[in-house]
Parts: sequence; structure tokens; C-alpha cells
Amino acid sequence: MLIVMTAAATKAQIDNTVRVVESLGFRAHVMPGATRTAIGVTGNQGAVDLSHFENLPGVAEAIRVTKPYKLITLDLRPDRTIVDLGDGARIGDGSLAMIAGPCSIENAKQAFAVAEIVKKSGAKFFRGGAFKPRTSPYSFSGLGKDALKILAEIRDQFGLKIVTEALDDANVDLVEKYADMIQIGARNMQNYTLLRRVGRSKLPVLLKRGMAATLEEWLLAAEYIMAEGNYNIVLCERGVRTFAQHTRNTLDLAAVPAVRRISHLPVIVDAAHGTGRSYMVTPLARAGVAVGADGLMVEVHCRPDEALSDGAQSLTLDEYEKMVSEVNAIHDVISRNGAL
Repeated sequence: MLIVMTAAATKAQIDNTVRVVESLGFRAHVMPGATRTAIGVTGNQGAVDLSHFENLPGVAEAIRVTKPYKLITLDLRPDRTIVDLGDGARIGDGSLAMIAGPCSIENAKQAFAVAEIVKKSGAKFFRGGAFKPRTSPYSFSGLGKDALKILAEIRDQFGLKIVTEALDDANVDLVEKYADMIQIGARNMQNYTLLRRVGRSKLPVLLKRGMAATLEEWLLAAEYIMAEGNYNIVLCERGVRTFAQHTRNTLDLAAVPAVRRISHLPVIVDAAHGTGRSYMVTPLARAGVAVGADGLMVEVHCRPDEALSDGAQSLTLDEYEKMVSEVNAIHDVISRNGAL
């Protein structure tokens, strides 16, 4: 259910409403907005008597929520969520967030060479895999903790915020020590134990859409995280599995406006995994910006033909710089027209 406070509700009244919610054995999720505060209520197994809250001081109304998701919706928070990692690194504030870097951290020389170009491009975020879930058990699966240490050095030297994937609870513990944002990959989108764990983390979460996930399943995965108290989530459309053979996946650009119609969470596009072909990355990145994505995720490598993972979808350093120039131009035009 949803409790909507009046515009004039005081902090004491909001705190009192939270106490009443918790006294009934439920969990309260306070969502401040530009004009009023809403409180989402979870943990109830059935219908809740609205009279518990309707007459509390500062309460405008209590509403039953019949949708399968309750916390990620615009009903709870009509204002867009801005995920702020500090130092000007924000996603969802109207700027175009660029998350770029190699698929996997292979060594320090490779990672630093890419980081230098990413920083030069004006990006605030650096991506790089330390733990890689691979289809084949014989494929390179990442350097683990050594890669995280390299990523931490990149943050110290270039001031970039680090985004990297965690595969299990132990991974989350390590990522929390070395990175700034936890990525949940497509294969783990419905790993509910892992979703609950990152829901208890203080780091923001980048949640990728599963390879065959519906929009509702994807949003419910975000709901799992929010239900544990972590409200800093960025959704990432990365393509779904279809019958198409000309691409690795089919990038569902329609998911971007569809999500924005339902949810207050920011949504970005992974143009690398969405295509699997480097020559398609820039065109699809341009399209992602055009449909209103809050940011892009792309893979960049010094020598894609020598990459230990996903070289076929990685941009060269020159291709990356050209792409950034093009997508920024598109974003500027859309922003001036007030479409974002």
C-alpha cells in the first residue's frame, strides 16, 4: 500500500507514521518528493486496514496498490530518481551518463590505457569485469580480487567511478570494498538471494535485464532490491534473446520509454551486449540516446582482436571517441527541445 503525506507534513508527522507502520509488523519506505512525501508499505501478506493510517496527523490519503510492483512505480515517487555517486557522477539528472571500459580487466597496462581515453572523453564512470560469468567453463573468467585492485587504482588516478559485476555474496563483499556501483548481470537478474543481498548494500546497483526477461520480471527484480532498502538502482537494457542471427541479442529500445512510463528509476542502454557486433554499437548507442536513455554502457579495448572476452563487440579507442562526440550531439539537441 501507499501512504501519501500532505505537502505541509512535518518530519515529526512522517516519523510518527513510520512508527505506526512498523508497529504493525510492516516495513516503511520513505520517498521524499518535490511537493510531498510518500511512504510505501511492504511486508503485508494480505489487505491492510487503511483506517490505521488515514487519520494520522499529516496523512493526506492511504491507497491500496494492486500492481505487482509497489516501490519502483511513479505512483510512489512521481519525481525521477537521481543516482548520485558524488563528484558530479550522476545518472538520471538529465545529463548523459557514459559507462565505458573493457569487458574484462586483463592487466593494468590495458586497463589504464582505456581509462585514460574514457576520462578524456568526459565520462564519469569506468566499467571493467573482475568476475565474469562465461558460457564455457574454459573461457577467461576474470582476475578476481587483483582486477578490483586495478580498478581501485584507476579511480584514484583518474577520478572515475567504478562499476563492476558481482556474482554472489562473497563477490558483493569484495566489490563493496573496491568499487562504487555493483552490477547485477543478465544471468543473475532473477537470482533473488543476490538481489536481496545488494538490496542491503550501501552502494548503488546497476541491474541488467535478463536475456529472456519480460519488462514486468525486470521491474520486479528491481523491486526485490528496493524492498530491502536500497533505492539507488539504475536499470540497464542490454538486449534479449530472439530468433535473430545478425546480432548477438536484440536490443529492445522500446523498453526505455516503456520503463519511463512506469518507473521513476533511471534506465540506460548497453549498446555492446545489445548487438554483439562492434560496427553496430555506435548506431544503436545513437538510437538509445534518441529514445531517451539516461546513459550508455559500452565496451572499449586497445586491441579488440586480442581481447580475452567480448572483443567482437568492443570499440577501439578511436571509435569510442567518435561515438561519444556523436551521442553527445544528439543528447544536446533532445535536451534543448525539452524531450528528456
